[in-house]
Amino acid sequence: MAEKTYRNIVKTVSWRTIGTIDTIIISWAVIGKLDFAVAIGGIELFTKMVLYYFHERTWNRIRFGRVKETPIEYEI
Repeated sequence: MAEKTYRNIVKTVSWRTIGTIDTIIISWAVIGKLDFAVAIGGIELFTKMVLYYFHERTWNRIRFGRVKETPIEYEI
């Protein structure tokens, strides 16, 4: 079962939103400066979004772990 490109984009944005909030909170806790934490999160947002998108598209092309759906030949 393949996924449409727009599905990958929506999944990418939703996951990166969660991930970026997490990165900002961790950075703020470690560094103690909110402006640095937001800067780190902002950079990380875009780089990881691009990486995730291509990661998903690559895995869409790999058959590993997929089961080919076969139509039912008959019904009782």
